[in-house]
Amino acid sequence: MRFGGIKLSARLANGNTLLQQTFINILQSTDNIMVVGRKELLEAGVYDFLTATHMRFLYLCDDAQSGMGHSLAHGIKNVPPDWQSAFVCLGDMPFIRTGTLSLLLDAANPQNIVIPTWQATRGHPVGFGRQFFPELLACHGDTGAKHVLQAHKHAIIELETGDPGVVYDIDTPQALRDYVP
Repeated sequence: MRFGGIKLSARLANGNTLLQQTFINILQSTDNIMVVGRKELLEAGVYDFLTATHMRFLYLCDDAQSGMGHSLAHGIKNVPPDWQSAFVCLGDMPFIRTGTLSLLLDAANPQNIVIPTWQATRGHPVGFGRQFFPELLACHGDTGAKHVLQAHKHAIIELETGDPGVVYDIDTPQALRDYVP
């Protein structure tokens, strides 16, 4: 455990948790949100910031501890039929600007994969068009969707965002202290 505790509950300078701030940023760009979570994090209070209104966004994944691929497949399984794409947003990336999220959403379509970059470095969130959902349903383990990206290089659109938040995830308390937006 690199963080020394539940990292998604770590507090930012503004008082919000990492996950709460990530959620707020996304919610300012779209209300089509799904939080794929873990039962033990629910029991630990990590999702307490979700009001009764927002609790409808929470989907618990029973085998999330088996790796990101399981959570990804669980989320895709629950995507509403009218969504033409889905972005995989990581809860430990609270510094992505809402304008960046809007830019990415605007570039998404059912046939592409949208990847933000900052200074030519790929980051998150990665958006997958609906045509890739069947392959995402097969994700498992800790590799996430790497196999989908490798198999569909022709469908990838990289967008230079000018936003360092797309490559900055918080994995240690020091990383949280060091970030300067």
